[in-house]
Amino acid sequence: MTHPPVLPFVVAVDGPAGSGKSSVSKEVARRLGWGFLDTGAAYRALAWHVEASGVDTDDPASVISCLDSFAYRIGTDPTGYSVHVGATDVTHAIREPGISGVVSRVARVPEVRTHLIELFRAIMAAERRGGIVVEGRDITTVVAPDAPARILLTASEEVRMARRSAELVGHSAAATGAQLQARDAADSKVVDFMNAADGVVTVDSTDLDFDETVEAVLAVIRDAQVRTG
Repeated sequence: MTHPPVLPFVVAVDGPAGSGKSSVSKEVARRLGWGFLDTGAAYRALAWHVEASGVDTDDPASVISCLDSFAYRIGTDPTGYSVHVGATDVTHAIREPGISGVVSRVARVPEVRTHLIELFRAIMAAERRGGIVVEGRDITTVVAPDAPARILLTASEEVRMARRSAELVGHSAAATGAQLQARDAADSKVVDFMNAADGVVTVDSTDLDFDETVEAVLAVIRDAQVRTG
């Protein structure tokens, strides 16, 4: 007699830039003893790979041509993970400002999104812990629309700008705000991450500190666990 595979409990987290998706999701996963998947790292790593390959990032066909050679690996340990493209550790390189400016141009290519969504689902299914917290763009609607817990984590633009400025030492608030707005504007042409779809719970952290936001997300997960039995 065969038994169906035991899949991890998936928590899907969407939200705009500067909403705290990554840090909050990582802490939630750590407290639960679950895996954590930063989907944005894959888009950044592909942007790095495209740049390293010397192709035109404004040409969709050239970007698509890099998918076959994109040997991507990422860990799901919330306490510390590395990102590799082939044998190269790009964990820190993909966070460079130059890569940030390329990501949206790469992510807007439909074939890229299709390829990476399949990759994300494979990583989720392979998770050996009891659950996995997946954060990024269009996670609740496209990547994991059937996840038992789906959350839109948001905050006012002013708060998001302030938080992002605090993270980026040496960057002015004005420059940080402009970068945040530009990224949201570019990404919003591809996915809707500002409005909660049906069944998605909104957690607004405008008036919450970090720990309060983590607790609010954990409460949504507990409710989902009770609901799904």
